[in-house]
Amino acid sequence: MPGLTALLIGSLIVGGPHGSFAPEYVALGDSYAAGVGTSGSTGQCGRSPEAYPSLYAARQHLVNAHLAACGGAGTADVVNDQLGDLTPATSLVSITVGGTDVGFSDVMTTCVLSGDEACVAKVRQAEEVTDGPLGDSLSSTFQAIHTKAPNARLVVLGYPHVVEDNGPCSLSTDKRRALNEGADRLADVMRDRAVKAGAVFVDARPAFAGHGYCGREAWINGVLFPDVSGSFHPNAAGQRDGYLPLLAG
Repeated sequence: MPGLTALLIGSLIVGGPHGSFAPEYVALGDSYAAGVGTSGSTGQCGRSPEAYPSLYAARQHLVNAHLAACGGAGTADVVNDQLGDLTPATSLVSITVGGTDVGFSDVMTTCVLSGDEACVAKVRQAEEVTDGPLGDSLSSTFQAIHTKAPNARLVVLGYPHVVEDNGPCSLSTDKRRALNEGADRLADVMRDRAVKAGAVFVDARPAFAGHGYCGREAWINGVLFPDVSGSFHPNAAGQRDGYLPLLAG
């Protein structure tokens, strides 16, 4: 059976000296997963070697790792543009997504440039999306991933509180409270839909506690100039010390 013999030999070559397949990892999602906000962020998608997926692949010495995450991606973008590297051989998929769907950038712009009332109103609009269409969008995304990579472990990493509740800050107490309440609502929906999809949800809020914007040792950027796209995104420390242990653990 020459065909079977060739297949077995090929498996040994791919798997190395022990004959086991090398792990295949695919990282999906938005700017938080791509690494926007770190100094290594480049290209249209803002992908960075300082992003938690890249750090994880390097730590694990993975030769089959694909960073498909892209700044500005929502759930529909993940499904339409990021699933090409998924196969039945994929063993691990990570994803951070949902912030774009609820208008994270618009919310933060409003809260920085406008007063308390406008900020709170914009957060409430985002919460309506969170409690409304986002849940089904997440479920559809997780199902699409499972269809393409049925044997993969899917890890859904959530978002931190971007700003500390207390301490001196350029954002008022009311703004900070509203933003963090919105993040809590988003975490609840992400957890619910991840669990229902058989995925693992990892909450980023405890890891980043005390390290939000306005914290003494902030892992979240403030407003960045001239490229504002990385504003209120994890910096290198946030990716390395905040997100990486959540995936690696």
